Amino acid sequence: MLTNRVEVTGRRDRLPDLGEYVARAAAQGRLVVQPRMGLPEPQQMTAGLWAVAAAGPSVAGTITLDSYTRVGDHVSARKALDEGQPLNGFPLVAHGAPVTAQVTAGLPVPVQVRHGSADPGEIFRTMARAGLSASEGGPVSYCLPYGRTPLAESVAAWRDASAQLADRCRAQGTRAHLETFGGCLLGQLCPPSLLIAMSVLEALFFVQQGVESVSLSYAQQTHPVQDIEALAALRVLAHELLPSRVDWHLVLYTFMGVFPRTAEGAKQLLDTSADIAVRGGAERLIVKTVAEAHRIPTVAENLTALHTADARAQRARSASQLPAAHQVDAQVSLAEARALIEPVLEHGDIGEGLLAAFRDGYLDVPFCLHADNRGLTQGFIDPEGRLGWAQTGRLPLPRASAWRGRLSSGELLTMLYFNADRHDECAVQLAAEIPALTAPHPYRVAVIGAGPRGLAVLERLAARLTVQPAGRPVELYAIDAVQPGSGRIWRTDQADSLLMNTPAGEVTMFSGPRDVGPTRPGAGPRSPASYPVGFC
Repeated sequence: MLTNRVEVTGRRDRLPDLGEYVARAAAQGRLVVQPRMGLPEPQQMTAGLWAVAAAGPSVAGTITLDSYTRVGDHVSARKALDEGQPLNGFPLVAHGAPVTAQVTAGLPVPVQVRHGSADPGEIFRTMARAGLSASEGGPVSYCLPYGRTPLAESVAAWRDASAQLADRCRAQGTRAHLETFGGCLLGQLCPPSLLIAMSVLEALFFVQQGVESVSLSYAQQTHPVQDIEALAALRVLAHELLPSRVDWHLVLYTFMGVFPRTAEGAKQLLDTSADIAVRGGAERLIVKTVAEAHRIPTVAENLTALHTADARAQRARSASQLPAAHQVDAQVSLAEARALIEPVLEHGDIGEGLLAAFRDGYLDVPFCLHADNRGLTQGFIDPEGRLGWAQTGRLPLPRASAWRGRLSSGELLTMLYFNADRHDECAVQLAAEIPALTAPHPYRVAVIGAGPRGLAVLERLAARLTVQPAGRPVELYAIDAVQPGSGRIWRTDQADSLLMNTPAGEVTMFSGPRDVGPTRPGAGPRSPASYPVGFC
């Protein structure tokens, strides 16, 4: 029952309101920094949240949910807990409201639930009963990139869940806060104008359901100045379109795509995200860690990331080489975003407008394979590192917005790794300029001719070194005159009619002998039948 929150949860305290907390920090000239962190056991989650709360004067806590809970499989989440199986987050519904309330009891910082669900009803009900009022997502951004739920079902589920969360929080004397995930979508290769438009539209959707405290997200992309332009455009549109009664702020996500593998490369990217947040006027930053490319970060790694981001943000206010939001020209992103938003607004009801726009192709997420996404658009990275439109499909954009034709698969892979490669290469160059005199010289192996056979040689070397380390660093170089990975014969830019196709069932060269263990370098198939019939 909504009127019996204390009896249901067993808690009498109230967590700080996220919107008010961020506003106070902004008034003091501080950026709120927040980790992505979810631990399966209550004791672990409690300890992690208190460690975050002690990390600085302007931090927010996060409870990231596990994959079972995200898809509504609470039975499997409960079973995993009972059997001691690992989970990649906190199973909020399986633990229930009383346990969750105990986890967050007495915290001096706001706590946001992050989940990834196309149907967040049960999640919102449980968190509200536990005294939590802040979450995130959206009917589009937690549907199209995340699964196969029909968009109409997601819109309906989010409509009901958002309205109920607002009502429950209001009845309990708190205020619901929802953050859009529309500023991220697939994480990369989406031009800023679509991210801006989706963030604004999802915020308007929440407001129509009675939510009066929102945050509008934007995810760091490939060009810092372009990101600052996007944040400036997002602020203009939020001022114009959100009702004056709504409390709102901007939140920047550290890059959500393929992450640098070197610690120094990752640190460079993390530092840049803090610079962008401050110079672009965002009030909150969702941080990542140097371990992102390798595994789920530890609590200690999250704390290090928070300290580093906070220190970098303080310096960026006076010592950054990036321009401030009022110093950039945001007109291109602003004009394109307006053109994408207007057809949705014409429907009055944002949910119905979103469904119509995706049905007609007026909204279309690049490289998204969901059945309700037209799939006629593509983004690309220009020579300066800026994101633009390679294909605009049916988007109602100026003709000049389409700068080039469709991408080949090789170009797509190169662009997916653009940020990771750029920062890792800088890290390698920096290390070469400051060599460690005591470090042993590495073995350097170059494979010249990096088509399928060259890749097989590299794979064999990697497999061998995994079980028989060389005793010193080993550097492997793949060199090809045409395209590393495919070589000349299998290059990815040739016409479809010329592609060489081999039935997967007829492959005779594997990376090792038959093996019944897990997939890993050097292990072959369990049996020939384990390879599907198809083409590769």
